[in-house]
Amino acid sequence: MHVPPTGLPYAIYYTILAAIAVPVNLVAIVILARGECGLSRCITRYLVSMAVTDLLVIITAVILNRLSGIYFPGSILNITPVCSLSAAVTFAARVCSVWLTVSFTFDRFVAICCQKLKTKYCTERTATVVIITVCLLSCLTNIPWYFIHGPLYISGDVSWYCRLKKILYTSPIWRAFDALDRILTPCLPFLLILLLNALTVRHILAASRARERLRAASKAETQSDPEMESRRKSIVLLFSISGTFILLWMTYVVRFLYVRITNDASFKSFTDPKFQFQEAANMLQLLSSCTNTFIYAAVQSKFRDELKKAAKYPFTLIAKII
Repeated sequence: MHVPPTGLPYAIYYTILAAIAVPVNLVAIVILARGECGLSRCITRYLVSMAVTDLLVIITAVILNRLSGIYFPGSILNITPVCSLSAAVTFAARVCSVWLTVSFTFDRFVAICCQKLKTKYCTERTATVVIITVCLLSCLTNIPWYFIHGPLYISGDVSWYCRLKKILYTSPIWRAFDALDRILTPCLPFLLILLLNALTVRHILAASRARERLRAASKAETQSDPEMESRRKSIVLLFSISGTFILLWMTYVVRFLYVRITNDASFKSFTDPKFQFQEAANMLQLLSSCTNTFIYAAVQSKFRDELKKAAKYPFTLIAKII
């Protein structure tokens, strides 16, 4: 059922989330798009696309769905056709955001672990093709969500809110679609990111030991190693993004497994513990749409420099005018 939860805690949380996530994602898009952060164009393409999809998730899922339901109940956004369209767009943006994270993780895995494939795959052109493909598939595979929603109730010939039609649970085709959707987002991405990170860590440890032996043999222990330093920065960025994704989506995955095992997804009211657990999972999942910018600021010194310049720009402009 897509009736936004009401209550002071939800109002405070989603208001703060929207107030923070929208500007930080916009700032990330602008700074990264300028290409002054010392990152390759390939990485920059992925990070910009991830920031754009995160912004879309915040706009559709938080502002148009939850905040509109809390502050403007009974508005045009709560009419069933609009609500159904909003749900489909929200799911598409979420899927796109998740799989772009997987794509970025795979790109870094290739760059670190597959040196022969790196020159062909880790390019700006490949990144563009992957991003466009992921976005198109995300939109196409989530079109059915528009048609599976029906009205919660009808008042004066106007259908209000959205709820899943019973056919989703009775039709084998729709049940297969629902199961596949849950597997593709977020279960499979969750497992792929864990696997790719595990393989990357294993390769890094083996490469580091081999490199240390070579440096020891050449008696160059005291010299700096630019290649290892560059690789270290890339690894820190990768693990920070994928690790945060795993932590914030873990509750959502646990709830999915619980529902599949117990076959119990219903709840009586917004005070039902099952609903509160579901909404807690959604809140953490949506929080992941505003964390990447803080990660960039924490691990990328050039991003921090660009952020400082952006913060100083209005004051510099005013000083020049005066």
